Amino acid sequence: MGYTIYYRVKITRWSEFVTFIKRVCKGLRLHCEVEGETVKIDAEGVEFLIIPTEGEGFVKTYRKEPYTSLYLLIIYSASAFGSVEVWED
Repeated sequence: MGYTIYYRVKITRWSEFVTFIKRVCKGLRLHCEVEGETVKIDAEGVEFLIIPTEGEGFVKTYRKEPYTSLYLLIIYSASAFGSVEVWED
């Protein structure tokens, strides 16, 4: 069964967010790539988490832990650098 996290972000302090997220991903041993104004995070067994500077997205985690909780923490932490809305199903 699928489990999806939906999010809408607007990051106003992008360079600070990128520095922060790279440090967090390194500590959590998650692969992180920055491509233009998008951050892409890869965890084993779940979809990529893609966070744009501004926009909407979703990611299926299939309720696999700890990745569901880690992705939620990462998305919510983006609110320190702008604004975030999150909903799940």
